[in-house]
Amino acid sequence: MNNRYDFVYLFDCKDGNPNGDPDAGNAPRIDPQNMHGLVSDVCLKRKIRDYVSLTRSPQERYRIYVSHHGVLELVHRAAYETLGLEAVVSPVESPEGEERRAPYRKKRGRQSPHDLEKIKRWICEHYFDVRTFGAVMSLKIFNAGQVRGPVQISFSRSVDPILPLDLCVTRIAVANEKEKETKDTTMGRKNIIPYGLYRTHGFISAHLANQTGFNGDDLALLWESFLGLFEHDRSATRGIMAPQKLIVFKHSSMLGNAPAHKLFERISVRRKPDVVTARSFSDYSVEIDRENLSQEVEILELL
Repeated sequence: MNNRYDFVYLFDCKDGNPNGDPDAGNAPRIDPQNMHGLVSDVCLKRKIRDYVSLTRSPQERYRIYVSHHGVLELVHRAAYETLGLEAVVSPVESPEGEERRAPYRKKRGRQSPHDLEKIKRWICEHYFDVRTFGAVMSLKIFNAGQVRGPVQISFSRSVDPILPLDLCVTRIAVANEKEKETKDTTMGRKNIIPYGLYRTHGFISAHLANQTGFNGDDLALLWESFLGLFEHDRSATRGIMAPQKLIVFKHSSMLGNAPAHKLFERISVRRKPDVVTARSFSDYSVEIDRENLSQEVEILELL
């Protein structure tokens, strides 16, 4: 990787819930001060991981570290065993106050920095999401330290305020015989928004990419996943979600040739003047200001 990248990603949601908040009854996430919708970076990363797992499995280089129902310690243990390293951990006291040690606990103290580097390198080589997004892999057993990933994604924010709706639905069946004695249907709720266009910003560091092994093939896969991640994540709850724009700023150097926030300001997304309430992407205009842009920064419209 010899170039820094910054990008703007636009996606929308129609008649669905793009990212529910478990602490708010799974209602769509919002900024309460201005009612703009929010989608967490974790949500998009999960979809990218699932896309890579679906399209590149079972290739060893494209394993997923944070996988569904995964056990992280097993990944670390495989790294230790493959590299022939011995786990170094602190003793754990039993309920009776006596020290107990599992068979693989043969030393006390801290894992050496040299061993940690070898373990992190092995995990980065085999797990796409670690060499892309990084990971905190500090465990008491089979510690693997931390990795700073080259790809960082911001929270997504809707261009306009959204309207969260709490709708009632019914099921013409009951859960058990006891409920059958008093009712014939059960009630439920669905949280949706009629429409929302979301904008997210992303950053790719060439220096961190070279540290984790994130290369050109991984970058191509990342762009591919942004374009296809919603196609394989359909749900009645999420309604119709689709990518609409992916605009990439490619710098000619590793350090970059312009501040990211100034580049993002060149992307203007506005509701068209004659549209009172937006209900589709066609109700918006997207403009790119190319004037006085440094020749060392290239704009790529991948969608």
